[in-house]
Amino acid sequence: MSLKRFLLVRLGRLLTYPVRRQLRQFEVACQNPEAVQSALLFDILHKQADTQFGRDHKFAAVTSVAEYRNNVPVAPYEYVAPYIEKVQNGDTRALLSDPRVLMFALTSGTTASRKLIPVTDAYLAAYKRGWNMWGVKMYRDNRGRRIAMRPIVQLGGDPEEFRTPSGIPCGNLSGYTAMVQRRLIRRMYAVPYVTGKIKDARSRYYVALRYSIGRNVSQLMAANPSTLVQLARTLDAEKEHLLRDLRDGTLRSDLDLTREIRAYLAPLAKKDSRRAAELSALASKLGRLYPMDVWPTEGTVINTWTGGSMGPYLRQLPQYYGEPPIHDLGLLASEGRFTIPLSGGTASGVLDIWSHYFEFVPEAEMDSPKPTVLGAHELREGKSYFILPTTAYGLYRYHISDLVRVTGFHGRTPLVEFLGKGHRFANLTGEKLSEYHVTKAMDAVANRINQPVTAYSVAPVWDDKQPYYALFLEELDASDESRLKHFLAEFDKQLGVENVEYAAKRESGRLGAVRAAIIPAGAWVKWDRDRLAQTGGSPEQYKHPCLIGDLKFRDTMTVLREVV
Repeated sequence: MSLKRFLLVRLGRLLTYPVRRQLRQFEVACQNPEAVQSALLFDILHKQADTQFGRDHKFAAVTSVAEYRNNVPVAPYEYVAPYIEKVQNGDTRALLSDPRVLMFALTSGTTASRKLIPVTDAYLAAYKRGWNMWGVKMYRDNRGRRIAMRPIVQLGGDPEEFRTPSGIPCGNLSGYTAMVQRRLIRRMYAVPYVTGKIKDARSRYYVALRYSIGRNVSQLMAANPSTLVQLARTLDAEKEHLLRDLRDGTLRSDLDLTREIRAYLAPLAKKDSRRAAELSALASKLGRLYPMDVWPTEGTVINTWTGGSMGPYLRQLPQYYGEPPIHDLGLLASEGRFTIPLSGGTASGVLDIWSHYFEFVPEAEMDSPKPTVLGAHELREGKSYFILPTTAYGLYRYHISDLVRVTGFHGRTPLVEFLGKGHRFANLTGEKLSEYHVTKAMDAVANRINQPVTAYSVAPVWDDKQPYYALFLEELDASDESRLKHFLAEFDKQLGVENVEYAAKRESGRLGAVRAAIIPAGAWVKWDRDRLAQTGGSPEQYKHPCLIGDLKFRDTMTVLREVV
């Protein structure tokens, strides 16, 4: 180990000592989640009692969890929205005891119009603490790869898309945290934070690569693995321009950048003719340039979501990145971090019981007038629940529509994995097919049959003779029709394995077999882009829906043919 490397590692251990100590304390807390959660809830209620929301819901008089549940309903964003609107206009005490709002984090726009979540000092402290503990565990798991204190490729969003009437910035939280990092930490990130402000997708990916290919990258981090797939494709497609810019210390002039962004980026475009020559020779030899050619697999780690509907994109990563370890980022959203994965290779994470108070409703009871409501200490392994967080920054018994499953326990605290957005259901004949059923069936069959599935969605199709579900695939994935027919038959059977009601409806003839609806190449990219434009969402956080319950969906798509 060189002296420089030795000193960097020692510095890293010094900087992470407080976090390692904190992690040990958290693991002790996980032995008694009921006590930790109860104390947190009453601390939140005490601090927020004198806000308008606290007075309206009699926080000061609450002496038990039962009273809290009686005073505050389980409700979606719309319930708290009037209070948040007052905060936007400068009346912070309508919802928050914190004297200032740093920003509003905008939700991704995956399922509806975007929501504004107030980010306070308390929010940011909990958010950073969760990330730090996650990071320490991730580094420990990869000691042999020597990734500590080496550059990170992370793609974020725009921290300031607009401002509220009172002047509070609204934007992407990861972009904001990148912007306010200490200088020493910011140097570890290869992609300049202003990259998140670039609106044109092609230019944004190009800039991220331009400032990364010359560095000894250790980690590639993006919330959605589809971002990593597109980054890899851009690298290969733009390799000649990228290597020319790296050789000359330039940034190509035809990128769609504002004058201010280009002025910020231009001085950072360092020249490295030796590295450019190495990569150019490699590209000529291989006839391509993928991330695994630039950053060898044995020295890298990928950090991204692995649960829910991420399967199709995760299956594409090895062809571009090789097979480095993949660590899930945990269940986190603009509303906060809810879980902390403590090991790699799993989408499960321990509930962040220090940051939020959690309640859960069993999956089958969410639409019940009086559903069972459970605390974290009352959950059962293998069961699925809707998660309801109460936060220190204005969200109370918040129905975020996230469906999770308990996979085990860390101490006595549940480990949960994200299954999907619970409102994504389709129901032609009483089968109540969920997105979770679809993604689980797809993953199982894709592991058995080598059928290309670049992107897909399943949607119900009404037919007077026999309604059925259609699997919408792009034409490049349907080049081998015989293999596709075999895949469809297995997928149809697997849906019945995952959902017994689907199997019963198929057996009775009330449902027809799954068919493939073949759509033009590039159709899903355009569809996702148009959907994001309608909601104003963030590309980095957007989750493509794998089940669309709209019976009229097929009529909105250009279907070239069907495969039965």
